[in-house]
Amino acid sequence: MAPLTTIYLLRHGEVEHAETRRFIGHLDVRLSALGEQQCRAQGARLCETPISALFTSDLVRARTSGEIVGAPHGLTPTALPALREMAMGRWEGLTAREIEEREPAAFAEWTRSIGEFPFPEGESVPELAARTWPVFEALARDHSGRTIAVVAHGGTNRAILCRALGLPLDRLLSFGQDYGGLNVLLHDPRGWRVARVNERPVL
Repeated sequence: MAPLTTIYLLRHGEVEHAETRRFIGHLDVRLSALGEQQCRAQGARLCETPISALFTSDLVRARTSGEIVGAPHGLTPTALPALREMAMGRWEGLTAREIEEREPAAFAEWTRSIGEFPFPEGESVPELAARTWPVFEALARDHSGRTIAVVAHGGTNRAILCRALGLPLDRLLSFGQDYGGLNVLLHDPRGWRVARVNERPVL
């Protein structure tokens, strides 16, 4: 029987001041109390799952989420910079309204072509996928036949799901990725399957 690799792909928990809906990107922001609770809930949900390794983005919100999810398994996450959120350049820390007021033409172009137009001084979606997907594939290859967990970000996870399903990157926003949301991807020699998408933590 061909080995089946299972990857539990999570988004980090809610961050502090999430209600402001700022573009965070590579900024380091901490989890809120609710975010920690979301991660504990997903950790409890997966506590009976034989997870052999845990990987996260190196940003603090993902690392902390991974530490919480991995605690029931006695796992310490390995941080990988390639799993970071998309770099949002000079728009990081701003709300959509602030960006539209400062750079209306660039903001309009970005909303029209999210799959192609790069964040000013940041990354485009193809650049995000080119950074993230090879590392994700390598994790599957290096842990063939086992079960691992990966904690990353909304944009990162969406790019991974597009690549796994063979979808164009302009379909990125077709996938919800709520704080603490869980996706399950399966890999064997026939290729990738997506078993679950954005299952929210049960609090």
